[in-house]
Amino acid sequence: MTQTRKDRRVSLGSWPTPVEPAPRLARALGLNADDLWVKRDDLTGLGGGGNKVRKLEWTCGQALAEGATVLVTTGAAQSNHARLTAAAGARLGLDVVLVLAGDPPSPAAGNLVLDGLLGATAVWAGGLPGSELLAKAAELAEQLRRRGDVPALIPFGGSSVLGARGYAECGRELRAQVPALRTVVTALGSGGTMAGLVAELGAERVLGVDCGAAPDPGRTVARFAAGVSGRPCPPEDLRIRHDQIGEGYSHLTGPVMDALVLAARTEGLVLDPVYTGRALAGLAAAVRDGDVVPGERTVLLHSGGLPGLFGHPAALRQAEAALYGERPSRS
Repeated sequence: MTQTRKDRRVSLGSWPTPVEPAPRLARALGLNADDLWVKRDDLTGLGGGGNKVRKLEWTCGQALAEGATVLVTTGAAQSNHARLTAAAGARLGLDVVLVLAGDPPSPAAGNLVLDGLLGATAVWAGGLPGSELLAKAAELAEQLRRRGDVPALIPFGGSSVLGARGYAECGRELRAQVPALRTVVTALGSGGTMAGLVAELGAERVLGVDCGAAPDPGRTVARFAAGVSGRPCPPEDLRIRHDQIGEGYSHLTGPVMDALVLAARTEGLVLDPVYTGRALAGLAAAVRDGDVVPGERTVLLHSGGLPGLFGHPAALRQAEAALYGERPSRS
């Protein structure tokens, strides 16, 4: 790992991540075979991989520069960010406390198993609204401080102006890897990933597919992007689809299940039911309504999340049904 005083960044991943062609998936979506490529940010290396590693390089770098001994962050039970914060803490020799929404499931599955394996401590918030998780984390950080620790609060999803700098770097990688890039499609959760891409590539080249993780993602993306680039970023300039949320963040919709099956059976590419599955479902809808067209170079950002698939009962049931020849249901 490396750190400099200038940028307060630590090295936690393997860069640049590859970009791979997806010709069979492209044709299935109605694009030309050479139109669609996949940016493999599921292959970032640390803790099972995923997009949060790019953000954690910056937020953990700042924490170390401030003398932190313990990282505190928040998330849903199957949070990929929580898993990768636990992994970053293990790599850097820091304790990690995760403030998670809801109550502990039994048995633990998916990301939760890895959280424990990586040495993190979970504090369950019960029925506390998601908007109050940060306040609970701040309260917990103050308790740790009184105990003699030096806590660092890592923002929800790792997303902040600082964390979004990791995805400005990803945008620079894409400029070099895919010079003719017209659109990069990304899941939109806490906002930092899309913001960094917008800061580097411009709003017109980034299509975000809202996953229902935040109440006003467009305003959040615009604020982070402006903070990274130093230029105004009006929310109305952003390309965001809100048509893949369904009944909510953890709900598996028919189009998302179709996307999981399509990626797996055309390219051997495994997506997750909350983020990357929605991103591909949004891309499919964008092709149908003409927002993404044949003849232009499109990149699907694979932001990781595979462990979450194994903690999502509805997705597991439908995958099991498919194993025995049943058609996945559409809900």
